[in-house]
Order: sequence, then structure tokens, then C-alpha cells
Amino acid sequence: MHAIVRDWRAAELDEADRALCAYAEKLTLQPTTMDATDIQQLRAAGWDDTAIHDATQVIGFFNYINRVAEGLGVEREHFIENWGEG
Repeated sequence: MHAIVRDWRAAELDEADRALCAYAEKLTLQPTTMDATDIQQLRAAGWDDTAIHDATQVIGFFNYINRVAEGLGVEREHFIENWGEG
């Protein structure tokens, strides 16, 4: 998990997980640039439409709840602070 948090591109991931990480990153950082190609890339990596839908819901939820927490000044749990280390 730590390797993925640090840099998912350098982590040992299979094609399907790598495609999902790229999709999640783009949806999080550049949502207005999403298009049909993004879904096609997930399908090509082995994801079916139900899994894509479910993953998109989870990604969207975490983006939402993180923004709510940041907006309200909620402090992070201590165990999360070091996820990118070690």
C-alpha cells in the first residue's frame, strides 16, 4: 500500500490496477478532461462496466469527503500522516 501511495507509477501493479490508478488520478485532478477514451482504456485493461461504475462511485465519494474534511478543517488521523513513507 505504501508504494502505491508514494508513487503508483513505480509500484508493482498489474495492467488493470495501473489503468484504474491512472483513471482515478485523472478523475481527481482533471475531471473536466474525462472522455470516452478513459472508459475504453479501463475496458481494454479488463474492467467491466459494473466495476467501472463502482470504482467511479468510490473515487467520487473519496474526492467529495476529502473536500468536505479539508473545507471544515478536520484533522487527519495520525496513522494516515505517514502513508507515503516506508
